Amino acid sequence: MKLTIGTRGSALALWQAGHVASIIERNNPLVQVELMTIRTQGDKIIDAPLAQIGGKGLFTKEIEDALSDRRVDLAVHSMKDLPTALPKGLRLAAVMKREDPRDVFISGDGRPLEDLPPGARIGTSSLRRKAFLLNRYPGLEVISIRGNVDTRLRKIETENLAGIMLAAAGISRMGFAERITSFMEPEAMIPAIGQGALAIETRESDPVVKEITAGLNHPETARCVKIERAFLQRMGGGCQVPMAAHCVSHGDGIKLVAAVVHPDGDPMIRDSYAGPDDDVSVGIRLADTLLAQGAAAILKAVLAEDWEPGPTIDII
Repeated sequence: MKLTIGTRGSALALWQAGHVASIIERNNPLVQVELMTIRTQGDKIIDAPLAQIGGKGLFTKEIEDALSDRRVDLAVHSMKDLPTALPKGLRLAAVMKREDPRDVFISGDGRPLEDLPPGARIGTSSLRRKAFLLNRYPGLEVISIRGNVDTRLRKIETENLAGIMLAAAGISRMGFAERITSFMEPEAMIPAIGQGALAIETRESDPVVKEITAGLNHPETARCVKIERAFLQRMGGGCQVPMAAHCVSHGDGIKLVAAVVHPDGDPMIRDSYAGPDDDVSVGIRLADTLLAQGAAAILKAVLAEDWEPGPTIDII
């Protein structure tokens, strides 16, 4: 039996898809897996910050189209790229065990963030990271950079940067872990929803692929990611406003920390939950708490006065 995985063509995306392919083949000796690279809108537009491009599914829509059209049998995504609402006929078949969810700082000269002088230039592709950095270090100059991991590393020199911010998981997967200067703990810089986890998307009407991919699911990660995505959906989330939520197992329940930050770094509305509840209602309730504390005003100021919270049903 032959299966085709749809994936983006970046080195990191190909590593992730290849990793999934190797596990499937190891667990299913009669299955052969091949990769199909698909260029997404986010890959085509490389000269603008992601927050300015707007829209949902910047790195997933074209892959999902190929899945719906049966050109591929499954798709591998970075979980943080996957919108909370999937196209009709598609399903989230598995959420793989989350790797390190933290953000990392890679310094140009070895100095940590806290030792950088005012005006030091930091590069990142994430509006969330920019907002958190400016909230904590308002004297920094944070600029937008795009490109693959190795491209962004090169920009430390070519763009005269003091350093860059990236996701720990991607850096490690690409073999650049030795370049990391410091890790940003989730309490200081809350990770993006789903950061560090891989999502496996399939067709609802494909029981064979459903059975093959079921073993890839990591229940603990899937539970926490679903709670994070419930928060995101309730907030009407998107890349235009920096928001973050991170869930971990905690005793007999979970701990969830979340925040909404103005793109300029201030104000930040932040709160957390720790307790026995472990279903999607936790994410929804924490979102409502932040909205009542002032997050709604930030969202209306940045997006539009007619902004409304997202739905509380059909969380995927």
